[in-house]
Amino acid sequence: MHEASAMIATAAVTETPAYQNLLQRGELEARVEAAWEHLRDCDLCARYCHVDRLAGIAGAVCRTGEQAIVHSFGPHHGEEAPLRGWRGSGTIFFSWCNLRCVYCQNWDISQRGEGRAVSTEELAAMMLSLQEQGCHNINLVSPSHVVAQILAAVNVAARQGLSLPLVYNTGGYDSLEALTLLDGVIDIYMPDVKYADSGAARRLSKVRDYVVVNQAAVKEMHRQVGDLVLDADGIACRGLLVRHLVLPGDRAGTAEVLHFIAEQISPDTYINIMAQYHPCYRAASYPPLDRALAPEEYEAALVTAQRCGLKRLDRPHSRLRWSG
Repeated sequence: MHEASAMIATAAVTETPAYQNLLQRGELEARVEAAWEHLRDCDLCARYCHVDRLAGIAGAVCRTGEQAIVHSFGPHHGEEAPLRGWRGSGTIFFSWCNLRCVYCQNWDISQRGEGRAVSTEELAAMMLSLQEQGCHNINLVSPSHVVAQILAAVNVAARQGLSLPLVYNTGGYDSLEALTLLDGVIDIYMPDVKYADSGAARRLSKVRDYVVVNQAAVKEMHRQVGDLVLDADGIACRGLLVRHLVLPGDRAGTAEVLHFIAEQISPDTYINIMAQYHPCYRAASYPPLDRALAPEEYEAALVTAQRCGLKRLDRPHSRLRWSG
């Protein structure tokens, strides 16, 4: 490890999670109350449906009311290397989603909403259970539509000893209103940057103005937490980690996405350029998404990343230094 990087990593080990600082200053509960008020006229994702979710009305797209719906939770060993480590990333999979991707590989969770409604106390207990199981972090998957519920659960769990970094694992269609509430709470932001063209996003994810919304959100996330910082064992402590799924026929606009990240976010952005696309859900009706990604398409993405100066690429089989 480069000497300067090692110094940063060592310093990061001593940091407490961001939300603990808010708790100690008495500000975390105020965030919870503010977020709950947003549910009365919901703007907590970039759909801006303005539904009163406290009145028992589900969000127009997320189909979630006052309580979060959880599909499953547990240690995950398939996430990016700095998240999974050797004890796993403590994932909580929220049901439903504010995107409608026609190729979603988890469509039973995101589109059909399989799962059960949970109270604030139950959600907090899940976080504490993942900590007890030794996970390196709490990984909140598809959280954009349940920001208020997450904040309420973190407030409860933090008072009971939660001390792991929080990972906000999002499709990237997040409102600035929600991100303002999360400032000082989230330690690691992990957004998708799915598309370089909003027309493609409209067709394939059924969402308007994705590029404008997504780029503003990612910039705000980076402003809050900076580039990804790892500890001496290669485990993420704080910062931004970006995902980009390469699509067949360059439907994602990968070169433009990578240029945006390198030039408008940071050339030191940690990025996972993903090659695992395969036809799923309704992809057969949207050629060329009806075929698998060709190896040369993925290799072209890696070459582009190199030309953009992006060097912090996630390696699926990279080796971490294990603690004794």
